[in-house]
Amino acid sequence: MIDWNQIDTILLDMDGTLLDLHFDNYFWLEHVPRRYAESRGFSLERAKAELLSRYQSVEGTLEWYCVDHWSRELGLDIALLKAEVDHLIAVHPHVVDFLESARSWEKRIVLVTNAHQKALALKMERTKLQGYFDAVVCSHDLGLPKEEPTFWDKFQQIEPFEKSRALFVDDSLSVLESARDYGIAWLIRVLKPDTRGPARESEGFMAIEDFSAILPG
Repeated sequence: MIDWNQIDTILLDMDGTLLDLHFDNYFWLEHVPRRYAESRGFSLERAKAELLSRYQSVEGTLEWYCVDHWSRELGLDIALLKAEVDHLIAVHPHVVDFLESARSWEKRIVLVTNAHQKALALKMERTKLQGYFDAVVCSHDLGLPKEEPTFWDKFQQIEPFEKSRALFVDDSLSVLESARDYGIAWLIRVLKPDTRGPARESEGFMAIEDFSAILPG
């Protein structure tokens, strides 16, 4: 599937790509609504309906990914609530094998995430993955989510890479489309970001269910 001799830089998404998206789905669709209902005296059904509408109104923007934004909007300590269920944070199968193999091949490995810094810190602490990356770039530090076409221009200013010799792995269709428009040569979609959810379609991208399919060597 991949000619590793043609790749110098490996760019990796975090949630849904390296980590099981079940944590995030459960957190936003079950745990936050429950705590929001308790704080407001709402029924759980009302809380879920209201929050879903709020989520959809900012989906794909930096606010959607921002822990501080939702703490202000909902009157809840979102970082604290994440810690309440951090036992659900899990690394996808074969991710560590892939990272170790890629490092042995001396590829530059960069984590590129839309996750807020507070969520990123919690997940790195829980998974112990940070040592595998040569750099970690958070979209909040750049002021743009990966969905924005100009994200990659800003990214290049702090983490230069050759587009023709880079591999980017993500689960989000809109993010991959933006990366394709930018000209990144090697793009792969993760088809099963939530291990407890259905597989997605490749939508024209190279695709994998887990990282065993693209282990270097």
